[in-house]
Amino acid sequence: MDSVKSPATRTPLIAGNWKMNLDHLQSIAFVQKLAWSLKDASHDFADVEVAIFPPFTDLRSVQTLVSADKLELAYGGQDLSAADSGAYTGEISGQFLSKLDCVYVIIGHSERRTMHNETDEVVAAKVAAALKHGLVPVICVGETAEDLERFGPSAVPVSQLKAALAGVPSDANIVVAYEPVWAIGSGQAATPDQAEAVCAALRTVIAESLSDDTAAATRILYGGSVKSGNIAGFMREPNVDGALVGGASLDIDEFSAIVRYKKHVGV
Repeated sequence: MDSVKSPATRTPLIAGNWKMNLDHLQSIAFVQKLAWSLKDASHDFADVEVAIFPPFTDLRSVQTLVSADKLELAYGGQDLSAADSGAYTGEISGQFLSKLDCVYVIIGHSERRTMHNETDEVVAAKVAAALKHGLVPVICVGETAEDLERFGPSAVPVSQLKAALAGVPSDANIVVAYEPVWAIGSGQAATPDQAEAVCAALRTVIAESLSDDTAAATRILYGGSVKSGNIAGFMREPNVDGALVGGASLDIDEFSAIVRYKKHVGV
């Protein structure tokens, strides 16, 4: 399989995970400012796609604004339920997200795996639910510092992705995000070489689990202390197709600079 990045098949994706930040009024102001910032910079969304992941309570407001102002920003949910409906207090169905015109949904984020004890089996069920409702799952995988020391690079992310893709159709539209837990929020990102090695291994998993064509088309993101000063280094790597940005996605100037990495830093 040819794993060399092809712009024709893999449009870079810069995604901002807001986590539990910004209420629905704040989200309106933020999205407006972000859209203005990118418009002022003449950003081409066909060249680098931009997606945001607000809290559930913000999604209707974001949908209304994106629709009314015909913004090119994509958006999605930070999680979803494996179930479609029923007695699942506090859960959010993929159907609800689909009705809000969400394109994406984050699944298996390290915070969900650790704080909510989500297993590989739960993640796989949520991936199936996302695809069922026409959502593109952003499947998060990554290792802790302990995992890295015990098993070596890529072993845990590879295992997690294999489990997540069990039963997934060979032509499924997915995104994979490699987020080394030891780098998230630490200010110490992985090196581009480290990210590339794991992302290349993940692309091989997609080829083996789904198909060579799907592997060639699937975007693999890096996440973990991404900022405007290091994004270009990651984007030079052939198997890194974008970034899942955490804290920096809440700073409009910084996130805009990450999105505009080609002009801001050059690759």
